[in-house]
Amino acid sequence: MAFEKICSAAVYGIDASLISVEVDISDGLPVVEMVGMLSPEVREARERVKTALKNNGFQIPAKRITINLSPGNLKKSGCGFDLPIAMGIFLSIHGSGKGGPGGQGGSGAQGGPGGQDLFFVGELSLSGEVLPVKGVLPMMVAASREGIRAAVVPLQNGGEASLVPGIEIICVEHLREAVEYVLQGTGRHWDREQGKPRPATEGASFDFADLNGQPVLRRALEVAASGRHNVLMIGPPGAGKTMAAKCIPSILPPMTGDECLEISKIYSVIGKMEGKSSLLQERPFRAPHHTISANALTGGGTVPRPGEISLAHKGVLFLDELPEFDRKAIEILRQPLEEKQIRISRVHSEITFPADFMLVAAMNPCRCGYFPDLGKCRCSREDIRRYLGKISQPLLDRIDICTEAGQIGFSELVCGSGGNEPSAAIRQRVSDAQAVQRRRFAGTGISFNSQIPARSMGEFCPLGQAERCYMERVYERYGLTARTFHKILKVARTIADLAGRKEISVEDLKEAVCYRSVDRKFWEWE
Repeated sequence: MAFEKICSAAVYGIDASLISVEVDISDGLPVVEMVGMLSPEVREARERVKTALKNNGFQIPAKRITINLSPGNLKKSGCGFDLPIAMGIFLSIHGSGKGGPGGQGGSGAQGGPGGQDLFFVGELSLSGEVLPVKGVLPMMVAASREGIRAAVVPLQNGGEASLVPGIEIICVEHLREAVEYVLQGTGRHWDREQGKPRPATEGASFDFADLNGQPVLRRALEVAASGRHNVLMIGPPGAGKTMAAKCIPSILPPMTGDECLEISKIYSVIGKMEGKSSLLQERPFRAPHHTISANALTGGGTVPRPGEISLAHKGVLFLDELPEFDRKAIEILRQPLEEKQIRISRVHSEITFPADFMLVAAMNPCRCGYFPDLGKCRCSREDIRRYLGKISQPLLDRIDICTEAGQIGFSELVCGSGGNEPSAAIRQRVSDAQAVQRRRFAGTGISFNSQIPARSMGEFCPLGQAERCYMERVYERYGLTARTFHKILKVARTIADLAGRKEISVEDLKEAVCYRSVDRKFWEWE
């Protein structure tokens, strides 16, 4: 009987920390004790592991077995500790053997925490079948960072695990395969050649070439995509707001390698990477239904998991029929829109999820959808006021661009499709504008014009004498807030970038002000 350490990992947010599974078998009353700040599903591993070992002919001695998951100050959750616990018990009884990397057993070589160079993760069924788990990608990133050389993972997680270079991936479907590997060094090694990254899809499902009419709306969305500005579309039903929103991913530049990895980690945590053999290449486009709860939108739960705003990280979060969303749900977006992250506090920890998304929202101007066309609108003044009142001014202040989608004329609908500019042409202009921003903000930690902090407005959005006088008149006439004033300057900076101008002109400011006039048309119509 002996003491054994096995390396595993636990996911916290979208990152993982390595966990040492320590098993000690000694004389005493026959009992299995598990310690280390464990959640109920981890404690249940005791029964799953004991039964799986028994059903595969591995007898557990009538001894005192103590299992510690270290470090003890981190909360452990999930079912991924089943396999490392089972292997810890087996190796404590039978020894490390001669298999594994470099001719060592499961813990013979010096490497990761506790002297481990072999990593185990997986859930066990009572028959010994190894089942897939969530969050394998961030686990492999953590293991690679700590020098782990080999990892034993469920077969269904093999492609996901292989995305991290430098680690030998051994895939198992059954407990017996894991035992054979540590004793004999034989196992199913994942062939990375079968998981070559696939390129981003050249042709998106929606293209601006299919959107007829709406020149103002198209221009506003191009500006929004160029500077990663939040945008609100207002117009009657059937004007093309939803279709326009779905076209936005087709004009966004491809993701960088770091962005692909970061987004893939988020989707791994919620189990959306199972069976994948390449990193996610397409920018996310999330369109939750308006019945979504606040927790589902922002993330949370007993074991915090990412919500829709994190799943839209580096992509688009589309909220259609914005006033129909629960008031609490949309108001909770105010802080993430500013900070680009969401912090979820629990008794034992605080989890931070990334939330750097582009908010695109659409709404009708009233419940029937036709205000201010009084010939069609059947809503009373009180109905309109109540409907628009669902969107608070603090939330409107965080939306950079508000644009109107008008009713499409017959000629535009029937004859306009042939001359519509395709997304590829718009995407090139957006890419060029973002390249200008990358050069401007190099070394500052800022990526887009929409992220310019208030203290840097004078540096990145300087105004000449004519521009300053114009904005002074606008500020006094419309009673702007400081936040709205800064957002107008940021949008004007993006418009100038699209035009290839180094300095913001009065024309740029006028267009930017127009994008703040539409909301006043509806919210201050009385």
